[in-house]
Amino acid sequence: MMNRCGLITVQKEPVPLKSIEVELEVRDHVATVVSTLNYQNKEDKAVEAVFVFPLPGDAAVCHFSAVVGQKEIVAEVKEKQEAREEYDDALSSGQQAFLLEESEQSPDIFSMKVGSLAPGESASIRLEYVTELAVQADDGLRFCLPAVLNPRYQPQGSEGASVQVFSVPASLVPYTLCFCGRLFSPRPICKVESSCSLDPLQYLNTDQTQATVKLAAGHKFDRDVEVVIYYKDAHQPTAVVEAGQTSAKTGSLMGDPVVMVSLYPEFPPSVMSSVDSCGEFVFLMDRSGSMGAPLNNKERHQTRISSARDTLLLLLKSLPMGCYFNIYSFGSSFQHIFPQSVEYSQKTIEEALKKVEEMEANLGGTEILEPLKHIYSQRCIPNQPRQLFVFTDGEVGNTKEVLDLVKKNSGSHRCFSFGIGEGASSALINGLAKEGGGHAQFITGTDRMQPKGHGGCWSLSQLTREKAGDTLDR
Repeated sequence: MMNRCGLITVQKEPVPLKSIEVELEVRDHVATVVSTLNYQNKEDKAVEAVFVFPLPGDAAVCHFSAVVGQKEIVAEVKEKQEAREEYDDALSSGQQAFLLEESEQSPDIFSMKVGSLAPGESASIRLEYVTELAVQADDGLRFCLPAVLNPRYQPQGSEGASVQVFSVPASLVPYTLCFCGRLFSPRPICKVESSCSLDPLQYLNTDQTQATVKLAAGHKFDRDVEVVIYYKDAHQPTAVVEAGQTSAKTGSLMGDPVVMVSLYPEFPPSVMSSVDSCGEFVFLMDRSGSMGAPLNNKERHQTRISSARDTLLLLLKSLPMGCYFNIYSFGSSFQHIFPQSVEYSQKTIEEALKKVEEMEANLGGTEILEPLKHIYSQRCIPNQPRQLFVFTDGEVGNTKEVLDLVKKNSGSHRCFSFGIGEGASSALINGLAKEGGGHAQFITGTDRMQPKGHGGCWSLSQLTREKAGDTLDR
């Protein structure tokens, strides 16, 4: 079964979206996002509507409310089955009701039943969530507001519905996005980069630790809004203190102050030299049909598979002498270049580079579970720590099964993931890195393929050292 994203009726017909407003507040490594979406039922009859939308996989929804006509409804957290029963009871008695649920298969898909909308009636939906920003290989903190959620491939035998979204040209998007952000940090804010046009960064104080950023006027929400924030002295530990709520009970979670300590260590080359000279590097490339799609709506000439292929070629050329490596690719089935990992040599690397250059998005569906099982079944090479690099557009519906498998095998390897193209599942990409003790990187444009440092391109040593900093809460 396929569901579309956005506000739709139970008959899968879209309810027109009038406007979107997004407010972003970043405090050091943590972002609070408030989204307000306004809809109107233009039908001549009442409709029961469902809203399906993407969120970061590790986001925590802390507020949800909806205004329909003169009524405002504020959500309460309840056990899932109890919430469903109360929603059905409210509808059957003619009352207005809203139901927000997380997908059981992928935690970055939320669906919200907004109940019955009368003819001509408007609905204003306000959603607030908190998420930690991932550190990129070039030390930037990445925030992404998805414009699309890619169709999720559902492997045979898996349960659950997949979600289908179609991205459209900017000329056909009937609304604009209003987006503004406020940045606060214990250290100076160096710069902010984006995949979209921004107004100049406005500093709010002389030490440049507070700033505002906003999208240029008239932005059509036809592609992801990606914002990358750079701090001065990124590797220095920081602490942010938040006072407790005065209205909350003293001694309670919300009533007491909390401190967030961010640690993003940088190891000197002398410490890492022994690590750089050895290892088993296993690369897993997504060659499903969806990888043939454009990287984004702006750079439609660049496909996801070509972007992933170029990135893999860069990494292969930075392999250390004396290491072992192998390359797998998958779709409905999977292939490997060598039967098992081989030692790096001029002959083996030339053979690998030639075969990678020939890779196309021609292997069908996105069956990532089986090649992962095969890789984990291979015996590790003594004194060669295994590191797995996954390249995918994240279009799978069995995310939980995949992450459970990586977690089960986390003691034998580290997993690094690359999300290719707009709409890649943050739950899968970030989850692979989190469960595998590695690092996640999103490639949504050609400018993100070659971050600054290390001669202008990525290297394996850079990625394996620059693991995202840990955030500690007390």
